[in-house]
Amino acid sequence: MTGPWSSGDLPAGQGAACSPVTLIEGSTFCISEPGGDILAGHPHGLFVRDTRMLSRWELRVDGNEPQPLSVHTAEPFAATFLGRMPPKAGRADSTLLVIRRRYVGDGMREDITLRNTAPKPKRCVVTLAAEADFADLFEVKGRSKPRAVATAAGVDSALVITSGRRERRQELRIIGDENPAVTDGVMTWRLLVAARSERTVTVEAVAVDDGVALKLRHPRGHPVKLTRPAKRLRKWRRRGPQVRTADRNLAQVLSRSVEDLGALRIFDPEHPSWPVVAAGAPWYMALFGRDSLLTAWMLLPWDPGLALGTLRTLAARQGNEVDADSEEEPGKILHEVRFGPAASFALGGRSAYFGTADASALFVMLLGELQRWGGKEPAIGALTENADRALEWIETYGDADGDGFVEYRRKTSHGLANQGWKDSWDAINFADGEIAEAPIALCEVQAYVYAAYRARAQLAKQAGDERAAAAWRKKAKQLKRIFNEQFWLPDLGWYAVGLDKDKRKIDALTSNIGHCLWTGIADKDKAAAVARHLMSEEMFSGWGIRTLATTMGAYNPMSYHNGSVWPHDNALCAAGLMNYGYVAEAQRVTDAIIDAGEQFGYRLPELFCGFDRADFAAPVPYPTSCSPQAWAAAAPLQLLHSLLRFAPEVSGGQLWCAPEVPERYLPLRVSGLRVGKSRLAVDISAGEWEISGLEPVSPLEVIAAPRPARSG
Repeated sequence: MTGPWSSGDLPAGQGAACSPVTLIEGSTFCISEPGGDILAGHPHGLFVRDTRMLSRWELRVDGNEPQPLSVHTAEPFAATFLGRMPPKAGRADSTLLVIRRRYVGDGMREDITLRNTAPKPKRCVVTLAAEADFADLFEVKGRSKPRAVATAAGVDSALVITSGRRERRQELRIIGDENPAVTDGVMTWRLLVAARSERTVTVEAVAVDDGVALKLRHPRGHPVKLTRPAKRLRKWRRRGPQVRTADRNLAQVLSRSVEDLGALRIFDPEHPSWPVVAAGAPWYMALFGRDSLLTAWMLLPWDPGLALGTLRTLAARQGNEVDADSEEEPGKILHEVRFGPAASFALGGRSAYFGTADASALFVMLLGELQRWGGKEPAIGALTENADRALEWIETYGDADGDGFVEYRRKTSHGLANQGWKDSWDAINFADGEIAEAPIALCEVQAYVYAAYRARAQLAKQAGDERAAAAWRKKAKQLKRIFNEQFWLPDLGWYAVGLDKDKRKIDALTSNIGHCLWTGIADKDKAAAVARHLMSEEMFSGWGIRTLATTMGAYNPMSYHNGSVWPHDNALCAAGLMNYGYVAEAQRVTDAIIDAGEQFGYRLPELFCGFDRADFAAPVPYPTSCSPQAWAAAAPLQLLHSLLRFAPEVSGGQLWCAPEVPERYLPLRVSGLRVGKSRLAVDISAGEWEISGLEPVSPLEVIAAPRPARSG
């Protein structure tokens, strides 16, 4: 092409990408088109506390839509959208640049700048059409028609949109400077932009919930780096994981993960020192028991405060009563918390839903691990009662039939049919594809309970109660024995994924068995077979370990849980392989996940399809995968931790370290490791490694070996 572009259209391959842009800050997020518009009838919007406060936000200049050029997202909560107005007929070039600087908090602010590059002034009519349907997150995700009826009115150069819901008064106030005219949901400015100059108008969308305006945490003016979200991220970057490596892919994946994890943190205004991690954007910007606990576990070497905040937050919401609709039971740790107006429809009438079989055990596991890393004893002691209540739930409501295993069966038609981490309706099936019927005892849930017993024994020992410690160790040993007797499939060489309602062994080959290695419940004489199957052609795709083997009846590489690859699942499997001494296998899993991360622009998604690496040059995306997603973002950090084989026992004065890092990542420096009051670094090069940061007279003895495997 030698001539100018005709009709002003951008040629293929130029300009902004086609994918939506997501901004997040705490539990608030905004999804828009690459040009910045929020289109009615699409799963776009500004969401505050699980409610869509903006369902339409369309900018026009002289009646025309700016053509997207690019999007810049230097911070997770802010973006700059660049667009140009179409050139005049017969002209090749545009002379008017449109800059939209957007910030989200508990609302949204947008600075709209028109930059005139022409030698003459230009008069422009700028319009912003806005709508709010106050739809619940579930309604938007399911593309259902919102139940609310909203009314809009202009009040003193502001647009006020009010929800028609009787049960909850909600309002959105859209306030613009420069005195815009407001008519029929449209704000209009008539602006004169001087030659070679620019003109800016600012608009704020302020959410009002039950009469209380939620203050937008981005003050007017610049620089934005002084705002609270920016300060939090700056502190997170400074105090969080620090890694230097020769491998560009690992460096980029870890950098992206650290940024995403910083952005996904939620701070409760009533307890700002109790941070937790939201499960993932866009649909799971809320506290989830299992997701938040596992993410906090993976981040524990660098941020013990996140583990403590997660434990405290979940303890404050621990089950107290029997309620079938929400599946709450005394001592049980919740599955998720929602605040939107349709939470009652989705979660049985309550903001908290408790339908999970594993979060209670994971709670106790994390508390024990926090103690190993030197968590403050008063804080640990204050949560021990909650751990005991969780264990009591495990042994009563969790094991309702008294067979020694925790089972689940939903108690409400609105609840989850499957209540382990693979919680889709068809996730648990036999080798021939038959769907297993509840109550179901999952193999990894028993593995978590085993680890919870071990953790509680450790807590008792630290408290000086050796009798209780011995009792909890005995429970762990008994569970390990009956688990290996009843879940092992000797003819196949792997553990059953679970036991069904008739105590039949659910014989599908799944990635769940890797979690049995992670916690140590697997007998040593069975570990080799488990490792071999995990790394077989049927399970290992080249991009990671599949959730279900290709030889199984329900296998589908494009399914959610029956053949896909999940980064967090792989990270736990790799940790398990390393625990049992299968170093090369753990390294191979690590390489695969890091390579996959490169193909996804260094941001690992929640999951991706399980097609073989030999079939396609890049992993195939799963269409509705969350990105960023908490435990996917944490997975590379867990993989790195496994390669370091770095494990402290602060109360015992010991620190084990025996790095097994592939040559491609060397030299490698990992710093910011928090062990008790110390901040340590590990430097690894070919054939040698060194720990720095220990006090000259350190209470920790460094042992150049992996920590002994946990056994019953």
